[in-house]
Amino acid sequence: MVIREAPVHDGGPNPGRPRAAVVRDALGVGVAVGLSGFAFGVTAAGAGISVLQACVLSLLVFTGASQFALVGALVAGGNPFTAAAGAFFLGTRNAFYGLRLSQLLALPRAVRPFAAHWVIDETTAVSLAQPDRKAARLGFTVTGLSLYVLWNLTTLLGALGAEAIGDTSAWGLDAAGPAVFLALLAPMLKTSTERAVAGLALVLGLGFLPVLPSGVPVLIAALAAPAVLWMKGRRS
Repeated sequence: MVIREAPVHDGGPNPGRPRAAVVRDALGVGVAVGLSGFAFGVTAAGAGISVLQACVLSLLVFTGASQFALVGALVAGGNPFTAAAGAFFLGTRNAFYGLRLSQLLALPRAVRPFAAHWVIDETTAVSLAQPDRKAARLGFTVTGLSLYVLWNLTTLLGALGAEAIGDTSAWGLDAAGPAVFLALLAPMLKTSTERAVAGLALVLGLGFLPVLPSGVPVLIAALAAPAVLWMKGRRS
């Protein structure tokens, strides 16, 4: 995900954004993405995962891309251990988010282990979009809480309602998660450099998808950013 960052202030003379604006944006992201948990619940049930297993995945894993990757690999007939490894590799990007957010949020040590569970694409994007630390903490908390509650609730509803829906692939619900991420990403691609990074990442990800385990092509696609920046530096 390409994320535009604003300068961070500790909250001195800069008043930052109004709390209502931060909460509104954070809730918008949390609700929009949280509703796609319904698609995960339905897809997981279609892959033969029980309602309990689907709910435990959402509660403990809580990173949509990895969850969809795991279920997608199982649907394709992949080995459970291979599917889990692919989902794990895909989730490693959150560790890099955590490195940046640890400096930005500067949370108390006692809170960090719990906050780490909410370090995902959406909470990172909302936090980095804020002008100061106070607003970033608020955005992170509201996004994480609303998304966590809705994602788990809709996972349960989706898994329970899978039998009533029937063939999940016929409804295209397996594409709901990626579609949400693309909708969040598209408005952020404002410069030619960002569009070049996104385009190259797409080529790398799709190019290696047929030949590498699930999750690995996404990690390779992350090389698009340094590659584009290197080429831009040489031209300058």
